[in-house]
Amino acid sequence: MIKTIYKYLQPGRIGFLLIIYSISSVISIYLAYQLRFDFVVPKIFWDTFFKNLIWIIPLKLLLLYAFGQFGGLLGYFRLPDVARVFASMLFSSIILLIIWLFTKNSVVMPRGAILGDFIFSLILICGFRILLRVLREQYLEGNISKNVHIRRVAIIGAGDVGSTIASDFLARRGLGIQPVVFLDDDETKWKKHIHGITVYGNPDDLEVVKRKYEIDEVILAAPSASAKRIKDLIQMANALGLKADIVPSLAELTTGKVRANRVRPIEIEDLLGRKPVELDTDNISGLIKDKIVLVTGAGGSIGSELCRQIAHNNPKRLILVEQSEYQLFQIEQQLHEEGFGSVVLPLVGDITDEERMRYIIEKFSPEIFFHAAAHKHVHMLERQPGEAIKNNSVGSALIATLASEYNAECFVFISTDKAINPTNVMGASKRLAEMFIQAKHFDASNNTRFMAVRFGNVLGSSGSVVPIFKRQISQGGPVRVTHPEVSRYFMTIPEAVGLVLQCATQGEGGEIFVLDMEEPIKIVELARQMIELSGFRPDIDIEIEFIGLKPGEKLFEELQHVSEKMDNTQHSRIFRFISEPKTLDEINKYLDELKACYNTTSNERLKNLLKKFVPEYAPHLE
Repeated sequence: MIKTIYKYLQPGRIGFLLIIYSISSVISIYLAYQLRFDFVVPKIFWDTFFKNLIWIIPLKLLLLYAFGQFGGLLGYFRLPDVARVFASMLFSSIILLIIWLFTKNSVVMPRGAILGDFIFSLILICGFRILLRVLREQYLEGNISKNVHIRRVAIIGAGDVGSTIASDFLARRGLGIQPVVFLDDDETKWKKHIHGITVYGNPDDLEVVKRKYEIDEVILAAPSASAKRIKDLIQMANALGLKADIVPSLAELTTGKVRANRVRPIEIEDLLGRKPVELDTDNISGLIKDKIVLVTGAGGSIGSELCRQIAHNNPKRLILVEQSEYQLFQIEQQLHEEGFGSVVLPLVGDITDEERMRYIIEKFSPEIFFHAAAHKHVHMLERQPGEAIKNNSVGSALIATLASEYNAECFVFISTDKAINPTNVMGASKRLAEMFIQAKHFDASNNTRFMAVRFGNVLGSSGSVVPIFKRQISQGGPVRVTHPEVSRYFMTIPEAVGLVLQCATQGEGGEIFVLDMEEPIKIVELARQMIELSGFRPDIDIEIEFIGLKPGEKLFEELQHVSEKMDNTQHSRIFRFISEPKTLDEINKYLDELKACYNTTSNERLKNLLKKFVPEYAPHLE
């Protein structure tokens, strides 16, 4: 019955709203007259009462329509809607007062009645809308199945984010989540109430709160909290047998990826303690706005995030080039859902296919290139170096050559810290591409700004240790780590991509930019944290097994070649490396020699050829 009534009260029921708003206006004017004359209205004013109804009601309806009170979803009513109702009734009262000034009581109701009508109109119309909201929240979204267990939740963080989450849970009872207490570090909030919920005290009181309020879960609603604080709270919750979730980070909130009331499970990224990256958004927007931008490898971990961040900076057109049709479809759909469908152009293409790449670049004339397409899995490429050379070196050289030939403004090559004194084919093939990029920039015939950006492992990217460890933990272990001392630099995907865009704004051309990845993290410590995050105990519930370094792997990654000179940039988290480039003819000679044999020669010979062209490469030979 209630659902039927509510369904009727939706947009398009203008006739019903005309009746409701008209009745509200009649009642408000009637009450205004009664209040003005102390409930004894003289006969002469009753005559004006009926005359006023004829034209005041249409006036109010017209203003309500002008302020959007006939087209919205009636069951959703918040402060902006209150403001619009207030404005429409205020305009109505102002018009009535202006008429009163010129006619006194001969045409319009007395001044006191005008004021009373304004107040009663607000009460009746807002009351009607609030009633519909309560109907929706309490009887429709609030329906809870008899089989659903009500989870009692403590919210850590009594600020704006915590308040928003609590309000959302209270309104949507059907979720089966009941916020029962707040905890916050701010002493001034203790013993106060938010939405009727007590701010009990410090988060360290979690054990007491669990007993007193019988909570089942904890939600961390403090996006600005440090990673160490988050880790301590998670460990405390795990020790008490409480499930812990978290709201998005400030970076996720400010980029619009998620809303503040979207709670998610805690991820390893929340515990790494990285400082937020401050970007010069004006310069990034200036680089991309109204430009045609092409991203290769658009469906990959880095490429897809590049596409998302570029799309938010208003390009004229965003061309997505990707070899995998499935990955291309996924990122295209995501961008469509975010409202960027009109600027996105998804194109299936292999960067080693010169005819296809030339057609795309000639037809669409991209002005800015972000080249993220690459083969990157170290262990796999060690066994098929020809594919690494073909894609990472020769393919990159082809895209760069075409960008220069068609006078692109800027070309950014996504490189890796594994290109520094490489010990594996993947790193060496990327280093050779870096050398080509530098040589191409300084070639006399070139007008394009070429630059490369190096960074380390990206958390959550395909093939990174995080998803591998997650899978091993879900299977009950063991978690396999190559060596107890192996360490790597890590960045989050949005952080790395934001800094790549920042590099593009600062590059004059010919540089290799390196991102400050702070301190390296031991992989075994990462494994332990992930096991604890999953609610298990390392080496007790889940075993950690050391399996030895794979061919081509290092114990630790380096930051620069011996021959490279480091210089600071305008951004504190970005460094510029400059070295003496080889000539383009020399690099092309290397590539021609590799192209002639990368499909037909042995792995050992290919690695030795790479070493000849990249002297700092220390290959793993059988």
